Order: sequence, then structure tokens, then C-alpha cells
Amino acid sequence: MSTEDRPDPVAGAWRRHRAYVVDLAFRLLGDIGEAEDAAQETFTRLARMRPGEVNDERAWLTVVTSRLCLDELRSARARREQAGDPGQLEGAVPVAQAVPVDPVDRITLDEEVQLALYRMLQRLGPAERVVLILHDVFGLPFDAVAETVGRPVGTCRQLARRARLKVAEARRPGGPVAAAEHRAVTERFIAACGGADLGELLAVLDPQVWGIAHFRPGSPIVAPTSRGPETVAANMIAFFGPGVTLVTHSAFGRPAILAYRARELFGVLVLTVVEDRILSIEATVDA
Repeated sequence: MSTEDRPDPVAGAWRRHRAYVVDLAFRLLGDIGEAEDAAQETFTRLARMRPGEVNDERAWLTVVTSRLCLDELRSARARREQAGDPGQLEGAVPVAQAVPVDPVDRITLDEEVQLALYRMLQRLGPAERVVLILHDVFGLPFDAVAETVGRPVGTCRQLARRARLKVAEARRPGGPVAAAEHRAVTERFIAACGGADLGELLAVLDPQVWGIAHFRPGSPIVAPTSRGPETVAANMIAFFGPGVTLVTHSAFGRPAILAYRARELFGVLVLTVVEDRILSIEATVDA
């Protein structure tokens, strides 16, 4: 559904909140295709609402997206539990040990990045995953989380504690989730790239910002180091602007962004954030 097909208020909501909604859905589902489908369904439902029926747009989108993802997670679990092939059962999903790889030597990004994400998420039940992501990552209070998942606040607190323990067991030593205070900076960066908003992108970059891009061996593209907000911003919009879906992630304890084109992972950006500005960007691009 293109923005031309939507009433203006919904088109505005799409521009303001699409990146946030896709990011939330990706955190919950762990699959970019499913996340984009969930986001489209969320905005389709918003388009059906009567004027004035939604008071807090972002909060409404959060609740609807979370419930759609929770339904999908429960449905996926039910399908796995009913599968006749034992290899399809959740506990039988093979998981590789994530090992740091020099960006210059990396040719294919998909398997290692995806498995690192699934390695933690597959330990969580659907409700645990939704509660943990909404509260610990997106900062929603437990009463709002409880309304979303349809469980008492006390139960949600217990689910969050249980999920944290499972994530701690799964996490590699030295690889903590990116600090919550980095999230606002990362979201501004994603929104600015997606909207090709040069002014907003410059506002989130440190005056001394620098960036380096690593391309796969044999790529005809040179891997330059760029310095200064204007040059870095221009490169970011050129490579990761409109037409690219960006979602937040973490890479060995640092805030990072996954870049998808046509639902295929083609890049990872690892950020160095100082206070409320991005000081450096190290991009690995499969191109």
C-alpha cells in the first residue's frame, strides 16, 4: 500500500512512524519480511479508524503492532508444536556459535547476524519476548505492556524477569545489549536516512564524525574513509536512504543498524555514540 493510496493523515503517520513500527516488529519477530508485513497491516488498520478516534498515534501503533506480532509468535509456536518433522520443533532449531569476524573478510552477512539475533529470541516464549522488548527496549511502563499482552501487571513483571535470565544465559560474554540512551540517537539516524532528511541527519552527527565502509572482496567499490558531517551524511543517504529498511540491532556491545533492501540483508552499520551524537560509523556492505 503506497502513501498515495492513503488519506493524508495516515500518510503523515506513515512518514513519522513507519521506521519505528518496523523496528518494533523486527525486534519481536526477528524476520524483516514478517516485520514489514506487520507494519503494513498496522497502518492498514489505522486507515480504517475514524477521525479523532486515535488520540496518541504512536501509542496506538505500538499496541496494534505488538498484538499483531504476539498473534504471529503464538501462531508460529503452534505450527512448530504440531509439526510432524522433529527438525521443525523450536528446540531443534540449529544455532551456530557467533564468532567475531573481521569486516574486511566478511562476504555474506545474513547467517551470522540473523543467528546471533535468533540465538537469544528463540529462548523466549511469545509473551516473554513481547514483554521484554516493549519494556526493556522501548521503555513502555508495565501497565501499558500489561494492556497490550492482556495479562496482569505482576505477571508481566515476572515474564520480564524470566526473559532477562534467559537472554543473559544466551548472550555471549562481552556482548551486552546497546545502552537504552543510545536508542533515541539511533532512531533519529534511521528516520533521517529513510526520509533523506539531510538537516536532521546533520543534527545527529558529531562535528568530528568519521565513517569507514568495508565492501566484500572483489567489489568494484573502493572502501573510503569519510570525515565531517556533510560528507558522512551524503554517503549515508546515498547508500542507506529511501528504498532501504533500517532496523536497530547491537554488535558486540555497540549500537548498530541492519540494512535491508528488498528484504535481503546487505549491510551492517556499527555506531559510536557520544552523549547525543554519532561520532563514528563503521559500515560493512555486501556489495
